[in-house]
Amino acid sequence: MLKDQDRIFTNLYGLHEWGLKGARSRGDWDGIKEILARGRDAIIDEVKASGLRGRGGAGFPTGLKWSFMPKESDGRPHYLLVNADEGEPGTCKDRDIIRHDPHKLIEGCLISGFAMGAETAYIYIRGEFHNEANRLEAAIDEAREAGLIGKDSCGSGWPFEIHVHRGAGAYICGEETALIESLEGKKGQPRLKPPFPAASGLYGCPSTVNNVESIAVVPEIIRRGASWFAGLGRENNTGTKLFCISGHVNKPCNVEEEMSIPLKELIERHAGGVRGGWDNLLAIIPGGSSVACLPNSICNDILMDFDSLKDAQSGLGTAAVIVMDKSTDIVRAITRLAQFYKHESCGQCTPCREGTGWMWRVMERLCDGAASIEEIDMLDEVTRQVEGHTICALGDAAAWPIQGLIRHFRPELERRILDRRVSGPAVAAE
Repeated sequence: MLKDQDRIFTNLYGLHEWGLKGARSRGDWDGIKEILARGRDAIIDEVKASGLRGRGGAGFPTGLKWSFMPKESDGRPHYLLVNADEGEPGTCKDRDIIRHDPHKLIEGCLISGFAMGAETAYIYIRGEFHNEANRLEAAIDEAREAGLIGKDSCGSGWPFEIHVHRGAGAYICGEETALIESLEGKKGQPRLKPPFPAASGLYGCPSTVNNVESIAVVPEIIRRGASWFAGLGRENNTGTKLFCISGHVNKPCNVEEEMSIPLKELIERHAGGVRGGWDNLLAIIPGGSSVACLPNSICNDILMDFDSLKDAQSGLGTAAVIVMDKSTDIVRAITRLAQFYKHESCGQCTPCREGTGWMWRVMERLCDGAASIEEIDMLDEVTRQVEGHTICALGDAAAWPIQGLIRHFRPELERRILDRRVSGPAVAAE
């Protein structure tokens, strides 16, 4: 269990003042001029040593990503782009950071931007987060008026400015290159890579895209030291993590915990347990809607980190834990997710454009038991033709929940088909 003194987000629930005065009372902005005086390489090395991996879903090492940015400027500006789009169903952590602890994000932007030679940051925020965007802009104004950002950030001589850009509700803009396209005023469609954003990103300039949580934890890592952060969790899965727990639990919540906490302990300690008791658990989606569900038998011992969940053929993703008890129609739940990904596909890649619609339609028939047994294997095969064959990972996100359903709940799919043959459509759908 995470000790109180190790918590980074000390105002996650909005119990204290969100503004600059409150943030400073909680230790934000402490020693910021001295931090910047360490130099770019020292900051990047500290983040590398901490083992911080991206908190937006992919889990790529943050310090390593920063090191891809050019060391010397060739005349082009460098940009830091913060992904606050948060469109993943089940995920609601970044909005609470912005709503209750915006200065952690702003301070993190300054340190991260300085480390990468970026004098400008754009925070791309989901358009539906109206109040959060207003609060973020107010906090940026506070920081600017206090001289923390601007032409001479914190008296360091480093010029740094932050702009908030509101999205228009497209899930695909959470993909880093689609986010860049949208910032440029174009249709939000992913770009082919290479070139990678660090070589040619926003306006063709070196850019790095990071998630809100990834940036917001940086100041505390630098202040307390990489060894402190690396001492939490387990090797290659270090630090603290915000978990969003929803669904059939007694107390849905956002909570900061240590990486690698057992899933069962996380739910029972912080979310009041599964509704009706742990034995009433059917399945859990451990990392937001784009990862495969896990049945009760696996949930008993699984650890909540990147590697443990990958070994279980699922993923940590955004750490949005969606709990489903035995009252859940698991086939209908996954069908609803298939419909979401079909709707949100940008249509650029044929496997995703055609495959997401095909998978959703087959899932609808499986819900009613109107498919054949052979179509289950055909559906699984099609998911693997979509997975890994698109420019971005939306095709994977559409395929993985269906693969998880077939892997763990195939008997339920077959039962519906057989029941319909025997008793008609009404019984199969019950």
